[in-house]
Amino acid sequence: MPQPPSASPLISPEQLALRLKEPGLLVLDVRPSETFEAGHVPGAVQSDYAADGWRVARGGAGGLLPEADALSGLFGRLGLRPDHEVVVVPAGAGVNDFNAAARVYWTLQVAGHGRVSLLDGGYAAWTRDPSRPVKTGRAQARQETTYPVRLDPRLRAELGDVERAIARRSAALVDARSAAAFEGREKSPQARVGGRLPGAVLADVSDAYDPATNRLRPREELDQVFAKVPKGEAISYCNTGHSAAGNWFVLSEVLGRSGVKLYDGSMTEWTQDANRPVEAGPVKNMQGS
Repeated sequence: MPQPPSASPLISPEQLALRLKEPGLLVLDVRPSETFEAGHVPGAVQSDYAADGWRVARGGAGGLLPEADALSGLFGRLGLRPDHEVVVVPAGAGVNDFNAAARVYWTLQVAGHGRVSLLDGGYAAWTRDPSRPVKTGRAQARQETTYPVRLDPRLRAELGDVERAIARRSAALVDARSAAAFEGREKSPQARVGGRLPGAVLADVSDAYDPATNRLRPREELDQVFAKVPKGEAISYCNTGHSAAGNWFVLSEVLGRSGVKLYDGSMTEWTQDANRPVEAGPVKNMQGS
C-alpha cells in the first residue's frame, strides 16, 4: 500500500486551525498534565515529555531512546495509528521546550512514523489569537491501538557509530550545548567529566531560536548559525540527547541536510568509560572565538 505524503516539519497556528477537524489529524500536546488541563488545543491528546517514557535511563545514560516494544506501548496508549498525521505541541515558552518537542518529533520519526509536524510557536502562539478555540480539563479518552514500531537506524547514532566517526573522521560532530559546556567549564551532573567529543564543532541550539518570538529564526539566519558545520554526514549531540534534538530538527528537517543523526546517549553515555577520549578548552580558530 503506498505511504501517505510526508507532513511539513512546521505547521503554523493558522494552518492548524483550518485543519483541526480532519479525522486523520492527531494533535499531541507534550506539556505536563496540569498545564494541559488549564488550556489546550481542542481534541488534543496529552503526553508529558518528561514523565511518560519518551526517554529512558540505561547504562549510565539518562536520555536514551526506549526499546521498540516500549514505544509501541506508549504510542498505543495515545491512540496513535500509522495513518495519523501528528502535530506536536510544546508550550512555546523557550528553547528548552522546543527541544522537547523536537525530541518527540525525532522519536516518532525514528520509530517509523513519518507524518509529523511541530506547531510553530507552540501553545503560546495558538492562544495569541483570541478567536482560536481553547478547551480545558482532561483530554478525551481515546481507544488504544497496537502500533507497529520499526526503528530506523538512519536517524540514530549509537555508541559504535560515534566511535567510528571519530576514528575515521567520517561525520561532523555537532555540539548543541553552550560554549561553557563545550569547553568543559561546566559539566552535566550525569557526565563523568566535562568537555566534548574529539573534533566536535560548537553550534549552540539557543542561537537557532528567537526568544522574542519563541520560534526558530528565519531560514537565512539558520543557514548562518550552521554554516560552521561541514557538509556531509553529521551527528548531533549534547549531554542527554535533548538539546541535540533541536539541532537535529533544524539541520535535517528545516535545512534539509541528509545524513544527519542524533546521538541520544550523548556525553552522559560517552564519558562512562574513562578510556574514551574527551577534549576540553577553547578550539583554536573557532568561529566567534
